[in-house]
Amino acid sequence: MLNKIFKLKENNTNVRIELIAGITTFMTMAYIIFVQPAILSMAGMDFDAVMVATCIASAIACFVMAFLANYPIALAPAMGHNVYFVFIACPLIARLLGPDAPVESWQIALGAIFISGCLFIFLALFDVRERIIHAVPQSLRNAIAVGIGLLIALIGFQWSGLTVSDPAIYIKMGDLSNPATLLSIFGFLVISILLVVKVRGAILIGMVITALAGLPFGIVKYQGVISRIPSVAPTFMKLSFKYAIGLGFLEIIFVFFFLDLFDTVGTLIGIGEKGGFMKKGKLPRAKQALLSDAVATVSGSVLGTSTVTSYIESAAGISAGGRTGLANIITGLLMLGALFLKPLVAMVGAGYQTQAGNLLYPVIAPAMIVVGCMMMSCVTRIKWDDYSEAIPSFLAIAVMPFCGFSITEGIAFGFISYSLLKLISGRGREVHWLLYFFSILFLIRYVYLAR
Repeated sequence: MLNKIFKLKENNTNVRIELIAGITTFMTMAYIIFVQPAILSMAGMDFDAVMVATCIASAIACFVMAFLANYPIALAPAMGHNVYFVFIACPLIARLLGPDAPVESWQIALGAIFISGCLFIFLALFDVRERIIHAVPQSLRNAIAVGIGLLIALIGFQWSGLTVSDPAIYIKMGDLSNPATLLSIFGFLVISILLVVKVRGAILIGMVITALAGLPFGIVKYQGVISRIPSVAPTFMKLSFKYAIGLGFLEIIFVFFFLDLFDTVGTLIGIGEKGGFMKKGKLPRAKQALLSDAVATVSGSVLGTSTVTSYIESAAGISAGGRTGLANIITGLLMLGALFLKPLVAMVGAGYQTQAGNLLYPVIAPAMIVVGCMMMSCVTRIKWDDYSEAIPSFLAIAVMPFCGFSITEGIAFGFISYSLLKLISGRGREVHWLLYFFSILFLIRYVYLAR
């Protein structure tokens, strides 16, 4: 039965190998179960409901990918997207709506994700995606990933207490004697060592060890391990469309869509190469894989979590031998099993109040810093010897963390400078017309904001 559905023999695998691969992938990506509620709750969303939405949305997405595309590519809420959701999209929406808004900003942000997901479905069905993918040069695509990595790492440094604000130099080193900061440093070292010695699930295991180390000192408070599944009602079907399609919110939809599109394509290509799935430079069943990702985004927004997309951590399961969607079924089932771990998730994701009144997240912060480090690898694929590529890429990277935690501004500066420098250098034909189109839209946006 399983062999017929997932074509195990045809892919030179078996149930045991797929089982191990599915567990391996889960171990490498399960940190999102702890991180996602901690981040989204900062936007006013219910912590427990976000945890449930994350587990269910991830499981559904894994199952859809398994049956529709038959790939061992797991999906879950994306790092970077959740940061944009909380620290950029929601504050922008709140400013646009004003203090008397009838709905919460996160509800509109979920509506924007739903719309971007529907647009992604349309592109996946009609193969329009290739034009958009080819429109953005490789250097800028990789620069955007690096910029998001720096942004995530900076948040991790802040949550650990290693970085604090300073009125003269903006940021400075925090108090290294603070117990929560010391715990974060310990956690970072543990995760780093586990990664160096190639332990599967290094981030997850490191977070658990960090939480256990914080218990005797009262930094982390024990709340139990297993409990009844919390209600998803506070976030389920709470997305709002009424304001999400207004002029001021179009850029939010665009950024959610843009990030999802290129994250997905980059992950599929990377994993396709890793698993030997690529045939003559193309990924078989790419349409089904992209459609699965798009459906995951839509279902996640309905349940109440930020953009769900393909996870590069799936490469761990593929390295363990996974070759079919059966591995995804295992990963999805484990995600559902995690629904009973609410006390453990709350314990790991809880903040620690310092004597100065700052709220730190010593167990989550090390994972954020490590994920930021992982995303830096894309910097090697930027053409640094060509200034018409290097300068726009640098701007895209630097603007994101240094100009108001804004992924949108990083993309805008990258697009505009790339188009301008190519034109001035007489190489304007190297730029796809869509990039010129987006650059003009960004310029119009800046003129509009300046009024």
